[in-house]
Amino acid sequence: MKKLALVLPILALSGTAQAQATLSESDILASIDGRYEQLADTARTIWELAEVGYQEEKSSELLKQNLRAQGFSIKSGVAGIPTAFVAEYGTDGPVIGILAEYDALPGINQDALAVRSPIAGKNASHACGHNLFAAGSVEAAIAVRKWLKETRTPGRIRLYGTPAEEGGSGKVYMVREGLFDDVDFAIHWHAADENSAAARTTLANRSAKFRFRGVSAHAAGAPDRARSALDGVEAFNMMVNMMREHVPQDSRIHYVITEGGTAPNVVPDFAEVFYYVRHPDPDGVEAIWSRVEEAARGAALGTGTTVDWEVIHGNNPLLVNEPMARMMDSKLRQLGGITYSAEEQKFAETIHAGFDKPKNALGSQAMIQPYDVTLGYGSTDVGDVSFATPTVGVRTATWVPGTSAHSWQSSAASGMSIGFKGTELAAKAMTLAAIELYTNPDLRSEARAAFDEARGPDYVYKSLLGDRKPPLNYRK
Repeated sequence: MKKLALVLPILALSGTAQAQATLSESDILASIDGRYEQLADTARTIWELAEVGYQEEKSSELLKQNLRAQGFSIKSGVAGIPTAFVAEYGTDGPVIGILAEYDALPGINQDALAVRSPIAGKNASHACGHNLFAAGSVEAAIAVRKWLKETRTPGRIRLYGTPAEEGGSGKVYMVREGLFDDVDFAIHWHAADENSAAARTTLANRSAKFRFRGVSAHAAGAPDRARSALDGVEAFNMMVNMMREHVPQDSRIHYVITEGGTAPNVVPDFAEVFYYVRHPDPDGVEAIWSRVEEAARGAALGTGTTVDWEVIHGNNPLLVNEPMARMMDSKLRQLGGITYSAEEQKFAETIHAGFDKPKNALGSQAMIQPYDVTLGYGSTDVGDVSFATPTVGVRTATWVPGTSAHSWQSSAASGMSIGFKGTELAAKAMTLAAIELYTNPDLRSEARAAFDEARGPDYVYKSLLGDRKPPLNYRK
């Protein structure tokens, strides 16, 4: 990469004097290169821990140790969440927050190999790449801290340790607690099978565990005395499945039966089903949700059971900020894509050969995808952050092209060098984006204006999970 000198005006606190400091862009990027082994070690350690939402004690502590060693002050256990934290460095100037996630997905397991190979006794894995998310965001925060210190630029960099993104809405509680109220801009990223800074929004969503209760009895000897809680769950699912034909096109509804009994000859007196409802607009989620609740009541009435439910999480859609997204796209293009080693190429070819008509071709990891504004069908609690402060994100090819999130293939790549290379690229892109925001007042003004316009003059924040406390045991 060519050597580009950044000559940065450093404002004295009095506002009467200016000093000049120079720091090459290449030197900042080289500092990230120089910490690659640290990045890979952090990513691999968290990958091996595979701690699920709100149980990420060791992962959270590792990240805090790394940041503390680099001069960050740490606030632990924020927003009533033991594994959430805020790390900060700097004074005065704009406040930029970088988000980090580190929770694993339950119910999926895979070694870092190119063939299906579960690890015995392991019940979770980083199939969404949050181990990479954590490592890359921490390294970006460390690089920005180095830049702030060496250039004496007024500004604060914050690393937000945000647990339980997968169905726990950790960031929502942090937003609700006011932890983003003084943040000027937020930056995030995500593991993916491509390199892109497209302005991709997400679906709003809400989830709940619906719990049916009945009367148990011998299924053959006294069925008339029983009322099956599982019948309630199945009747409920049937009603919702019929409802799918009569909801807006971009809606999504999915569920798993988390408890349905233990023996066929015992009519279960308890059964539980875990539901997600998604829609591009929070009001759309609310409208569908009310129908789902009515279906639950009807199923209980029809089966002679009772039902109650606990809302587990809820996320607003991602509010894109085009001025910031276009800036991030330019930084990603400046950096370029990813080149595989011979060993990585062999791994990727084995993985890719197992895909049926993959969206992205092998080799596209070296490219940057076209910029556009699009709807993504996933959901994230970054959405609530994006309504609190202007927010920008980037995705990098941490997985073999064609890989879907939440798959054994994504888990495999998240635990080896393909994942680590993509993570380093994300750290560099976020670092350059943060520097641009610190040094470009016109961009800051344009991004803030776009944010204010998108929210509207009468905007009032509303959480889709209500006033409940964090569900710290939702994965137990």
